[in-house]
Order: sequence, then C-alpha cells, then structure tokens
Amino acid sequence: MSNSTSYSLTAQDALVALMIAVSASDEDIRTAELVKINSTVNNLPVFANYDVDRFNIVVQTVFDLFEQEDGLDALFGLVRTALPKQLYETAYALSCDAAAADGKLGEAELRLLEEIRYELEIDRLHAAAIERGARARHMTL
Repeated sequence: MSNSTSYSLTAQDALVALMIAVSASDEDIRTAELVKINSTVNNLPVFANYDVDRFNIVVQTVFDLFEQEDGLDALFGLVRTALPKQLYETAYALSCDAAAADGKLGEAELRLLEEIRYELEIDRLHAAAIERGARARHMTL
C-alpha cells in the first residue's frame, strides 16, 4: 500500500480500528481478543447500526497502516477525524477491554494504550478509572 492511499473511517470504524490496533500491537491477535471485539460490536449501543461488513475492511486498513513508517500517526489522524470528542473515553475504554481480553497485557499493548491516552487527550484520573474497570471486568478465578 502506498502512502497516497486514502482511507476513510466512520466513528464506529474508528472504535473498531483502535480495538484491532491494540490487539495487533504485539503482532499476534489472540482468539480471546477477537471474540471480545466481535462481542463488543454485536452488543454495545454505539454499534447498533454498524455495518458489520465493514469490519474486515477496517482490519485490513489497520494492517496496511501498520506496515507504513508513519502508519500509527496516520491511524490516529483518521481516528481523530472520524470520532466525535464525546466518544474519546469510549474509544479508550473499548481499547482497554480489547487489551485485557486475553488476560495479559504485553509491553506493546501498554505502549499503544499510553499513546491512545495521549492522542485522545484522556485525563489521567479518567484513564485510571477506565483501566480499573477493564481490569475488574476481565478478572478470572
């Protein structure tokens, strides 16, 4: 894919793209993470009218961008363009849930979550609460 390729995301695509990016950040999307992302898309109100046929397009877009030198910056540009500010915390929460879904957070996932916090200007206290909620939802016995 060349850098001249133009991508366009809907707000819902942007949410999916961030979840996929976090899951793919360690170069290995685990089944538990994909199941969590699919469940999120199928069950949350923000995805009520989402065209699930776009899911694979978004996945491919994220992978294409990750192959480019400035791909992560491009992804964040697309996300900020597509996502209304009131969904920034939602985006971070969904990203945390995707990262926590397989029960382990790798260094790459943690770095990308930190980057998402920065790029979406998530307040530290709000981020801590969101992270705590994700941890609580994904605890095992």
